[in-house]
Amino acid sequence: MDLPADCTLMGAGFFTWLASISRSRRGVAEARKSLHRFFCEVSGLAMAALALGAGIALAADLRIGMIGLDTSHVVAFTQLLNDPARSNHVAGGRVVAAYPGGSQDIESSRTRVDGYTRELRDKWGVRIVDTIEALCEAVDVVMLESVDGRPHLEQVKPVIRARKPVFIDKPMAGSLRDVIAIQRLAREHGVPCFSSSSLRYYPGLIELKKAPAGEVRGAVSTGPCPVEPHHPDLFWYGIHAVEALYAVLGPGCEQVTRATTPNAEVVTGVWKDGRFGTMIGLREGAAPYRVTVYGSKAVVDQKPGGDYGPLVREVMQFFQTGVAPVSPEETLELFAFMEGADESKRQGGKPVRIADVIRNAGGEPAK
Repeated sequence: MDLPADCTLMGAGFFTWLASISRSRRGVAEARKSLHRFFCEVSGLAMAALALGAGIALAADLRIGMIGLDTSHVVAFTQLLNDPARSNHVAGGRVVAAYPGGSQDIESSRTRVDGYTRELRDKWGVRIVDTIEALCEAVDVVMLESVDGRPHLEQVKPVIRARKPVFIDKPMAGSLRDVIAIQRLAREHGVPCFSSSSLRYYPGLIELKKAPAGEVRGAVSTGPCPVEPHHPDLFWYGIHAVEALYAVLGPGCEQVTRATTPNAEVVTGVWKDGRFGTMIGLREGAAPYRVTVYGSKAVVDQKPGGDYGPLVREVMQFFQTGVAPVSPEETLELFAFMEGADESKRQGGKPVRIADVIRNAGGEPAK
C-alpha cells in the first residue's frame, strides 16, 4: 500500500487513521522501513522514531467493507477489487465483509438485495454480517453503497464513530440537510469522507477538461433523469449529469432556475464569474451522458465511453492517503444546486440563490 504523500495528514488525525488500517500481513520489517522513509522526508528522524516506537505496520491489502447490497455497484466494484486477473483490476484492497441493508419501499432495492448478497457471499467469499458495528470491527475502510440515500446518515454514524475512512456512493444522502450533517460529523471526528459519481472520472470528461477551448464561458451536461418519489428529483439519477457539470466548472454557482417538461428537466445555474452551467435531464429515449464546453476559442464535446474503474482507483487512493479528491464544499454546493432546482420548480421557475438553499438546510454558504 502506498504511504500518504500529503503531510497535512500529520498529527493526531493521521496517527488515528494510520493505526486503524495497520496490520502486519506484509511483514513488520518492510512496513517499518517504508514508514521510516516517509517520516524522514516530511518530518525528520525524530518523528520517524516516534512512529516506529509505536510499532505501526501497514497492510498489503486494505480490508474493505460494504454497506448496502442493493445496487449493481457492489458487484462491479468487488470484481474490480477482488479479481487480480481483470485487465482493469484495482490493487490495494479487497472487499472482505458486507452488511446487506435494503429499503422495502423502493422496488429496485427490495428486489435486488438478496441476489447481490448471495453473489458477494458465494462467488467472492465476502463475509455477510448482521450489523454495521460488526462490519466496522472486521474492516479498515468502508464503501457505503445503499442505493437509497435516505438511510445514509444513520448508516454512516457507526462508521464515523469507529473512525473508518468512508466513501459514500451517490447520492451522498437523501436531502441536503443530511449531506450537511454527514460532513459535519466527519469533520468533527476527523474521519476522511467523500462522495462522487463515476462520471466525474470518465476518460472523455478528463480529456475534455484539458481541451484547448480557450476561456470557458459555460457548459451543458446531459443524461438520463428518471425520478424516485422518495428523493428530490435530481438526486436519484440526474446527479450523474450534475456531477459531470461540476467536474468541468467547479464550485461557484450563485443561482439556479429550472424548467420542466413531461419528458425533460432543464436546470441552469449562473456562476459568480459569469459562466453558465446547464443540466438537461431526459426521462425517455436516448439519453447519453455528454458534456459540451463552450469556450472563447472552441466548442468541445465529451467523447463517449467510461466505466467504474477510474472511480474505484480514486476511492482506493483516497483510502490510502485519507485525502478526498472532491472537496466537501464542492459536494455541498452540487447538492444545493439540485435542491435549489426543486425549489425553483415549486416557485414556477423563479431563480433561487444557492446560498439561501444551503442556509435554509442548516449549512454555512461559501464566502
